[in-house]
Amino acid sequence: MANFDFLNEIVEYKVFADAAIEAERVFHSSPSMCAIGCRKALELAVKWVYTADTSIIMPYKDNLQSLLHAKSFKDELPESLWRELQPIVKMGNLAVHSDTKILPRTAIISLQALFNFIEWIDYCYGYNYVERTFDESAIPKAIVPVDVKKIKEQESLIAQNAQQIENLYLEIEKLSKLLSSSKSEHILTRSLPKVPETEAETRRYIIDVDLKLMGWEFEGPNKNVFEEIKVSNPYVPGGSNLSVDYVLMGRDGKPLALIEAKKTSRNINDGKTQALAYANALEREYGQRPIIFLSNGYETHMWDDFEWNMRRVSSVYGVSDLERLIVRRKLDKPILSTIPINDDISARSYQKEAIRAVCQNLENKVRRSLLVMATGTGKTRTSVSLVDVLFRSNQVTNVLFLADRIALVSQAKDAFREHLPSASLCNLCESKDDKNARIVFSTYPTILNAIEKSLDGEGKRLFTPGHFDLIIVDESHRSIFKKYRAIFEYFDAILVGLTATPKSEVDRNTFDFFEVENGVPTYAYSYDEAIRDNYLVPYYNFEIESKFLSDGIVYDELSKEDQERLEDEAMEQAGEFQGDYSATEVNSIIYSTDTIDHVLRELDQNGIKTHNGDALGKTIIFAQNKKHAYLIEERFNLLYRSSKGKKARVIVSSDQHALHLIDQFKYSDGEPDIAISVDMLDTGIDVPACVNLVFFKRIKSKTKFWQMIGRGTRLCPDVEFFDKNNGDYVGKKYFYIFDYCKNFEYFRNQKNTVEVKGNSATLGERIFVKRTQIIARLQSEKYGSEEYQSWRSELVDECYKEITDLDVTKPVVRLQLKYVDKYRVKTSFDYLSNIDEHDLITYVAPLIGADVNENLARGFDNFVYEGILNLFNGQSLDYIKKRVITLSNTLLQKISIEQIRKKQDFLKLIKEDAYWQIVDALQLNHLRKELRDFIQFLDVAERRVIITTITDSVLLTREGDTLMPDVFESYQEKVESYFLTHQDHPTIQKLINNNPINEEDYKALEYIFTHELGSKDDYEKRFKGKEFGLVVRDIVKMRPEAAEKAFSNLINSKSMNINQINYLKQVINYITVNGYMESPKILSEAPFDRPFDIWKLFDQVEVVEIANIVKQIKNNACINKNFISHI
Repeated sequence: MANFDFLNEIVEYKVFADAAIEAERVFHSSPSMCAIGCRKALELAVKWVYTADTSIIMPYKDNLQSLLHAKSFKDELPESLWRELQPIVKMGNLAVHSDTKILPRTAIISLQALFNFIEWIDYCYGYNYVERTFDESAIPKAIVPVDVKKIKEQESLIAQNAQQIENLYLEIEKLSKLLSSSKSEHILTRSLPKVPETEAETRRYIIDVDLKLMGWEFEGPNKNVFEEIKVSNPYVPGGSNLSVDYVLMGRDGKPLALIEAKKTSRNINDGKTQALAYANALEREYGQRPIIFLSNGYETHMWDDFEWNMRRVSSVYGVSDLERLIVRRKLDKPILSTIPINDDISARSYQKEAIRAVCQNLENKVRRSLLVMATGTGKTRTSVSLVDVLFRSNQVTNVLFLADRIALVSQAKDAFREHLPSASLCNLCESKDDKNARIVFSTYPTILNAIEKSLDGEGKRLFTPGHFDLIIVDESHRSIFKKYRAIFEYFDAILVGLTATPKSEVDRNTFDFFEVENGVPTYAYSYDEAIRDNYLVPYYNFEIESKFLSDGIVYDELSKEDQERLEDEAMEQAGEFQGDYSATEVNSIIYSTDTIDHVLRELDQNGIKTHNGDALGKTIIFAQNKKHAYLIEERFNLLYRSSKGKKARVIVSSDQHALHLIDQFKYSDGEPDIAISVDMLDTGIDVPACVNLVFFKRIKSKTKFWQMIGRGTRLCPDVEFFDKNNGDYVGKKYFYIFDYCKNFEYFRNQKNTVEVKGNSATLGERIFVKRTQIIARLQSEKYGSEEYQSWRSELVDECYKEITDLDVTKPVVRLQLKYVDKYRVKTSFDYLSNIDEHDLITYVAPLIGADVNENLARGFDNFVYEGILNLFNGQSLDYIKKRVITLSNTLLQKISIEQIRKKQDFLKLIKEDAYWQIVDALQLNHLRKELRDFIQFLDVAERRVIITTITDSVLLTREGDTLMPDVFESYQEKVESYFLTHQDHPTIQKLINNNPINEEDYKALEYIFTHELGSKDDYEKRFKGKEFGLVVRDIVKMRPEAAEKAFSNLINSKSMNINQINYLKQVINYITVNGYMESPKILSEAPFDRPFDIWKLFDQVEVVEIANIVKQIKNNACINKNFISHI
């Protein structure tokens, strides 16, 4: 008897019985058609429940998803059962609307979930309920013909008469009172069968889905996933019959990877020993060691024990990713420090130091590096050269370069194309490029979208977690890693961050993200160092304070003529006159033409010029907003009519010709000469000829402040310039900054404070966070009344719905599947611990999208929730009160609208002080509900601005003090700088030249380390008792001649062949770059074991002699005493 045959005996289930029976019947014939049948049977069964149960209310839409998500329906079902229904819908839709092949194991999920749902129906409403469990072996095995085209067209396995179905539902409706009343008794006296979680469930529901999303095949001619593979390992107890959960095979029939699966409740490390035994057994059988994955469904770890320690990854790799890793094992991978850096790409010493620092990290198996390099020092070029080194050393194949603007993406691609002309490149922001290129350039939103939607030639996901070996993050800062964290959690790649923000200004979270000590990046090259080395030019800042920009427009301080003029202009342009305007409202809601004219005249008179002083040098004016920018352009064209509208141009992202204007602006002789920018030119754009910057807006971000300064720092050696101080000269010596908004003063005062960060969260995320916080507050005894608990339940319902609506097939959701699944169980909200609250806010909230159709109303929700939390925290509600009263007044002015007229009493009430004196959280929530739907009646048009012609005045003009970041932020940096700049010290000379140091040298080093540069504690904390001389060698290395000399007697006394000489050259190169070799054991390890092992090249006596030389080189930097106790 098949699983669904019992339905034939129950007349009440006739409406969905045939559909369910047929879905099971075609399973072996076509799993895809089975999935379609399951979806149709589910739809009929769900509608049966709505018809039969008077307590379940039909939603305004009757499509299947709306029916499943309606609160009254969801509340009736067990959480676990409701979750099982989602795959039925998704698999059915996939089968109907695409050619994707549904596998039997996937169709089984739908079939079993359908069975469990129908069993629940019988449990609740059936007259003669029997406990049943799904039996896969009971599925009919006979092959039946299926008309795929017809089934897809009707989205059903069987043709059904609409009138007949309607009649069946009418029959059930007549029984609804009886069925509904009997349900209450049934759920008290009956029980549903429970199926315990097994490893098979973990695989079926989570791991299998991940593998399919990555393009792995479970059956057919291209099958490459094999389960429960038997292997043997005689070295493991009971290892004669090992069973590997999954083996992923390559096209050559050899294992690429294995997966050890555990229950979702098990710790992932539980399978580590087993997985190693499996890997050993597979390697013994196939001659190829597979990469190991361990997974409990929610957490996956990868272990390539040829190269790296085990690490967490977002998912199992795709086929091509694993094949690439296996092939790379067989390639020659020389020591990175021995790969020459191409001087045609990066010839400057600091660029090479930065590259070597990253390479040293990689040699030490450190996968994250942070480079802090001043704007203009060639961060992009350094990254090109790094990629070149990693390409030539066979360390990486595919690279992703990320920037936050399309213009910066294009600029980076141009740089790579210039210096790596043979590499294939793709700008993801331009659809015409080949996405299979080795180096891909993208903005953050674009790559997030591409992860989900980009497919390869076989229709499989292109950008799998292992697709990129290296990701370069341009302008790495905290907001990027918060807002776009999913990118870096999804891709498993080496990460290199680039930033121009001075070390002292880099956020601690950025250092934490790159796993480096706070204040100590992998490598740093500061602005003042670059000026000292003549790679960048300094700036001179002129701080100019105008009355309006500093103090605002104070009506009483204006002349009578200006008072009248301001009143007339305000009434004529805005329809209202507010009297005074604060400094922050200037260039926001009121603009002064006189202030703009003064800025432009000052720039013309005192800015750096070209062509013997006849033309203004390249200039960027940073405007407050677009209105401000276009007004500046308009005033310039009025003041300087001979420019014919070409000299000054607004460059904003909304202008489709913005990139073309930027390209023109970059040329020293091209027009425009003045770029008026709103945010677009703040970062990354290289204009070497730029000599004037005008800060005509307030800046609160330290990062942005230094990025803006960086627009003028680059050298421009061939252009003729002119200024009043030096007259004519060739080559840019410095640049000017005209600061009209006290930005330098602000950052001088803010030097040691923490930068205030903006909120990059979406509106949906912010509302979810606040609801979660309120839910947590409402679970204390103080809020135990029925009213408060009813409100809490409403909030839980809203959060719960948003979680259950998440599409778990999306990569960003699957990254947090552990938390999504946990809180899809409604009882998880019964009590939120501190950990629960943290997990919901940190992992779930960022997944919540915004309903664009309700942005205004939801914005009001967010505003009131903020007020409720303020109330809970004992904070003032003055701001909330002021906004609400303003809103009430605005709405009461529209009393002709019927909905507002009906609420006028309430709108008047909330304006009274008495209301706000007694208001509590419940009343605020009531206010939110009453007013949220009225937000639609507000005028959303932009507030009318005022352009005034009243006279501004200059209060102060001075050349300000420049701001320079501190050069040294840590003990290690002090140490490195000291020894790099004091290499003429006699002791350091000994170390560089491999001469042994003595007691006197030791004491000299001890004094430098523990007195001049810091304390004994500083040394011990940073260097952990390491010998002074070895620390110095780590920094200053060893001269090549000295390393060669150490081996010269050996080479001269032996008649060596070319392979032996090449081996010793490799050793000499290693010591030159690293200063010494930690242990002679390294001589027999990679890369010295390729192409020939030391024992194959030399006899035992020669090996011992080489080892002794290596030890002596190290010993020359040490003193023979108890070092740690001495210091």
